[in-house]
Amino acid sequence: MAAEPAIKYRLIKKEKHTGARLGEIITPHGTFPTPMFMPVGTQASVKSIAPEELDAMGANIILSNTYHLWLRPGEDLVEEAGGLHKFMNWNKGILTDSGGFQVFSLADLRNIKEEGVYFRNHLNGQKLFLSPEKAINIENVLGADIIMSFDECPPFFESYDYIKKSVERTSRWAERGLKAHKYPDRQGLFGIVQGGGHKDLRQQSARDLVSLDFPGYSIGGLSVGESKAEMNNVLEFTTPLLPENKPRYLMGVGSPDALIDGVIRGVDMFDCVLPTRIARNGTCMTSHGRLVVKNAKYARDFTPIDDNCNCYTCRNFTRAYVRHLLKADETFGLRLTSYHNLYFLINLMKQVREAIMNDNLLEFREHFFEEYGYNESKRNF
Repeated sequence: MAAEPAIKYRLIKKEKHTGARLGEIITPHGTFPTPMFMPVGTQASVKSIAPEELDAMGANIILSNTYHLWLRPGEDLVEEAGGLHKFMNWNKGILTDSGGFQVFSLADLRNIKEEGVYFRNHLNGQKLFLSPEKAINIENVLGADIIMSFDECPPFFESYDYIKKSVERTSRWAERGLKAHKYPDRQGLFGIVQGGGHKDLRQQSARDLVSLDFPGYSIGGLSVGESKAEMNNVLEFTTPLLPENKPRYLMGVGSPDALIDGVIRGVDMFDCVLPTRIARNGTCMTSHGRLVVKNAKYARDFTPIDDNCNCYTCRNFTRAYVRHLLKADETFGLRLTSYHNLYFLINLMKQVREAIMNDNLLEFREHFFEEYGYNESKRNF
């Protein structure tokens, strides 16, 4: 008798006017509402934010990066520590990517073969090899709740012939990874749909992966330089190809407009380094649009970063104080802006879930975009 899958999805409600889904994802470390935004902790740490702070702001699943943890400190050390949850003291959900994106974006001198990818470590130039089996083995050892197939993420505007061959290889790699997966009752392995902007290739990729019956499906190869309109177009024809009873995860997307537009098109899970990356430059997401708190005009501004926000930063500190910290290179300033941005996106998804429940997501989108300052060119359904 086959073991129960580690990851399950429960559809609670579909919004009347869009493809948006209200649901929950059931993991070995808890059941969490979707749609959701997942903070990124590349090195087993969300930059400058403590686990209890992530918990307090409502984060339910966070990401760690297989490639980086493989190189440093090494999966064996994490296993010795009791697995990734214990190592980083996080008792809710964890998702690890396969390392494929990093191999193709960071590593030098890549050589893609059917057996896997030969490349050089971006830290020290050491020659390395990563295959579907090796990637899944590392993820099995790390012990995250949700793990990703090893795929190739080709550039969006690569030639049709190249992307076709890449999709076919990714499908073969997905099947190999599935066979190598040791703990389907403890870790849910997701397939990753690729295909660039080509409808027929996305269809082929989805068909291949759905036939393998993964417990969840990711949509990869987006937010890599294409326009928002192009990304939304791909989502329009891709999400309907995926099973309704499985979670759908759009990888590497985290701007507020893309989150809302992705939900409208049936996506359940999102992740991105954007909120903490821009926070380190003093850029904050607010209900009135982006605010660069380092700017001189905020030097004597004793109001919160966002007067509509109830996060720790906005309840306790002013723009003037946060600006002072950033200008003085005080680490606490980075923590405050990072906390605010993560809270903002997690809270945005809470509002989106409420809008789905009330069947008014399009009205919510219109109001949010108007307040945030998105122009008409970005309003493409």
